[in-house]
Amino acid sequence: MRTKSLPLLLILFFISTTVFSQEAVVKGVILNEENQPVVGASISHGDEGTLSDFNGYYLMEIPANEDVTLTFSHVGNKKIEVTLNLGANEDFELNPVMSTNVEQIATVVISGRERKRIEGITTISPEAIRKIPGANAGVENLLKSLPGVNSNNELSTQYAVRGGNYDENLVYVNEIEVYRPFLIRSGQQEGLGFVNSDLTSNVDFSAGGFQAKYGDKLSSVLDITYRRPADFSASADLSLLGASVSAGGISNDGRLTGIVGLRYRDNSLLVDAKQTETNFKPRFADAQTYLTYKVSNKFELGFLGNVSINSYDYEPLTRQTNFGTIADPVALLVFYEGQEQDRYNTYFGAFKGTYVASENYTAKFIASAYQTTEQEYYDILAEYRLGEVNTNIGDEDLGEVEFTEGIGGQLTHARNDLDALIFNAEHKGTVNIDENTIEYGVKYTHEDIRDRVQEYEIIDSAGFSIRPPIADFANNQPYEPYTSPIVPYTTIRAQNDVQIDRVSGYAQWSRRTTLGSNDIWLNAGVRAHNWNVSGDGIESTSQTVFSPRGQVSLKPDWDMDMLFRLSGGLYHQPPFYRELRDSTGTVRPDVKAQQSIHIVLGNDYSFDLWGRPFRLNSELYYKSLSDVNPYTLENVRIRYRANNNAVAYAYGLDARLAGEFVPGTESWVSFGYLKTEENIDDRGYIFRPTDQRLKFAVLFQDYVKIIPDLKMYLNLVYNTGLPGGSPSYADPYDYQVRLPDYKRADLGVSYVIVNDKKLRDNGFLKPFKELTIGAEIFNIFDVQNSITNTFVRDVYTKVQYSIPNYLTPRVFNVRLTAKF
Repeated sequence: MRTKSLPLLLILFFISTTVFSQEAVVKGVILNEENQPVVGASISHGDEGTLSDFNGYYLMEIPANEDVTLTFSHVGNKKIEVTLNLGANEDFELNPVMSTNVEQIATVVISGRERKRIEGITTISPEAIRKIPGANAGVENLLKSLPGVNSNNELSTQYAVRGGNYDENLVYVNEIEVYRPFLIRSGQQEGLGFVNSDLTSNVDFSAGGFQAKYGDKLSSVLDITYRRPADFSASADLSLLGASVSAGGISNDGRLTGIVGLRYRDNSLLVDAKQTETNFKPRFADAQTYLTYKVSNKFELGFLGNVSINSYDYEPLTRQTNFGTIADPVALLVFYEGQEQDRYNTYFGAFKGTYVASENYTAKFIASAYQTTEQEYYDILAEYRLGEVNTNIGDEDLGEVEFTEGIGGQLTHARNDLDALIFNAEHKGTVNIDENTIEYGVKYTHEDIRDRVQEYEIIDSAGFSIRPPIADFANNQPYEPYTSPIVPYTTIRAQNDVQIDRVSGYAQWSRRTTLGSNDIWLNAGVRAHNWNVSGDGIESTSQTVFSPRGQVSLKPDWDMDMLFRLSGGLYHQPPFYRELRDSTGTVRPDVKAQQSIHIVLGNDYSFDLWGRPFRLNSELYYKSLSDVNPYTLENVRIRYRANNNAVAYAYGLDARLAGEFVPGTESWVSFGYLKTEENIDDRGYIFRPTDQRLKFAVLFQDYVKIIPDLKMYLNLVYNTGLPGGSPSYADPYDYQVRLPDYKRADLGVSYVIVNDKKLRDNGFLKPFKELTIGAEIFNIFDVQNSITNTFVRDVYTKVQYSIPNYLTPRVFNVRLTAKF
């Protein structure tokens, strides 16, 4: 058992002070008649005053226990006066709505959404996340409908962005970085992603060219904000795949807020529909909470906690996969013995302190601890028959294997254990000086990983053990005795105890100005990252990298609402533990940070069509990568070579048209083109494992006009095939084939029994604020998508067949959603 001191958490309390002055705080958001934030509004009383920020937010201290008249004024809007009498230390929220005068002066209003548009960030509606159907519904499910975001596995919550892999994406919840398990090999083992959509109030996503304030990864940023309840609320979501419940509330004095969510998921419905007959017991459960407490008028303390317990018991029995052509059909029939038992338990806790020193300076302190204990145990013997299939229609043996062309067996074994403990301590600050905003941060991370990997695979063909493809041996029997030892086809044995210490920081500057009659926003920043790798039997190694980044956004003074954006810089990804471990399980501490010169040219065009708002977002991007760490990808398991022996590039175009195709609902159509190749050891350029050449996606919401409470949700994705399907040991230069195209459509239909327009005054429906019942059809066209191949040999012709491992077929689900 580990014993660790937690001095890092004490940093949160350095700023805590007790406020004895007889003052109160008024805060809120100032909106106009169109429900947009009013920027730069003046809030004053006597000689004191402040201004609202880009989000329309303001905060002001006023004397307590006396009448105070606040005046809200803004050019082009009518003045508002409000008289308040607040108690000592009272925290009062006031959200005024300003109306316009006849002689309104035209001004540019920068709302929160506009600011994100300037930064190149896509905002996704949390309500759409909760409603759109998917085999693994949630934030990641909706991300896969965005251009540039690719995934060929509906059972997985992982995604690749613009040619990167699953390890190249940053995820934050309330500015706190979160992690995922290490040993996951296949999508059906994943269960639940970290982000709980029931607790989410805002989802921001950037596919590249992001600012220096975000961390050191190569591909993307997912920035989640959990909600802060204004009153008590609760929700429940029940389906054949599991259940989730959440609740939130606020104390009487308004100082304490809290939300909590519980989730349980069972993937049996999806996996039982696959071609392998199994005894399958997947159990995935987690509990999350986010609490905030207003210590004083200037200091707030937050806590994010998560406990996840995942159990995956898998006992395959039989499998039959038909492949080949109509003229020459072939079937693989497999009989299994043995089982797999996996456990993935994670524990995460983080404190966040926010200190508003003044209207021009805000300081934040974050400390977090993450622990994951994982085991992957399996012994599975697969005995197969490869043969011709009876295709005589009307024959009682239709579909059965009539003639066996090959027989063999495969024994796979693993005893893998991993225990990782990660501590973070971080300080961030924001300073406003006139039209300039300066942001900075410094972060310390300690990673302690203990890992044991023991795997082997034995392949038998017609009673002969097949040796590894790279083995060097000679067998001249019966003329010479065969003395070489019998070895597994593949084997990995390693035990590692590794510690990694990191110090990183950033500083960036932003400014809004004008260029003639055009508005322009500037941003420039730099990140620095130093890390040291040490451990049992490992020579201590330190490295440092610097990452300059910048953005320029221009909004021309045109009649049309058009914005142009140029962003990019030098991005680094210092290696995490998995990137330090090569294919033999050996840790290589001198692995360098992969680096990418990233350039993004973007355009956002907002317009009205059919009298409704639409937005067309498009981005051209180019990446030039060096010190690339090549890897193999099998399902969702990544294995690195850990030697930085490649260079690569990626370029493409992303476009998304979003708007109200149906009045009152948001839908979108996405298109992405990508090409990414790598050159390993100067042998020439070949496809990278995530070279997803074309991508189309449609997310569509509709309702029946004569029955508006009957709603429909469609999630459709088409991806061209990924390179792959080759054995993990194979030379990628010998296997440049692609998997079949990925085609999937999920449909959801629901009926609203209760909502804010249909509240019930009596009966058992009275407690409900919302009640919806519906049905979902996953993979409605029953397309056979494959994610990997199984390789078997024909003992007669010596041909090696690649047999696809199919994903989920058509599956039906029912769902009940309620809010209280």
